[in-house]
Amino acid sequence: MTGKAEIDTQNIPSHVAVIMDGNGRWAKQRGGLRVFGHQSAITAVRETVEEAAELGVRYLTLYAFSTENWNRPALEVMALMQLLVHTIRQETATLLKNSIRLEAIGDISTLPANCRRELAEAMELTKAGNRMTLVLALSYSGRWDLTQAAKRMAADVASGQLQPTNVTEATVASYLVTAGMPDPELLIRTSGEQRISNFLLWQLAYTELYITDLLWPDFRKQHFQEAIRAYQTRERRFGKTSEQLAVS
Repeated sequence: MTGKAEIDTQNIPSHVAVIMDGNGRWAKQRGGLRVFGHQSAITAVRETVEEAAELGVRYLTLYAFSTENWNRPALEVMALMQLLVHTIRQETATLLKNSIRLEAIGDISTLPANCRRELAEAMELTKAGNRMTLVLALSYSGRWDLTQAAKRMAADVASGQLQPTNVTEATVASYLVTAGMPDPELLIRTSGEQRISNFLLWQLAYTELYITDLLWPDFRKQHFQEAIRAYQTRERRFGKTSEQLAVS
């Protein structure tokens, strides 16, 4: 069985994004409620964060709660918010110990007050972390991100701070909530679904996709390693030919 020894430590993606899918199906297979799946997914999150930091990933973004998830049953949403508060409180010490900085992207103002409070406290406590940045996408969607960026750009144009003729791709990127972060080189999605679910629409333009049938609560360090090894077999051409890359 292949393992960490087969990973090229000189070719680690600096930013990995993860769509953590399959919690509900995992719970249903075991005769439990969907929230049981969410609770059981904490180990998968912990192992993924630890392995990413160990391998040298600089940014790890987890799609924890989308804007569309607000449409789920109220009981499930409430349970998810309570779980979020509990998990942040429980894991902050580990993040500090491992010099991992916590950040959050999304429409954070829509989260319950206790969630915002726990997030703010954890981000403040871990802000000096320089080993890896763990980014939680909460109440986030790619279309929301592009919409809020367009509104801010329009306001700056109206006030004279931004000239429309000066707008470039870099300008747009600077208005997104991921400003200052590199675009993900690798996107991991569990549960076998082959879509990006309104996640980081601008940022995923040239991202390598790795889709596994494994349900998220079963995801472990070795599975993260498998995704990295798969990434390392890809040829990232960015529109060029293989021959052009060979001579560059």
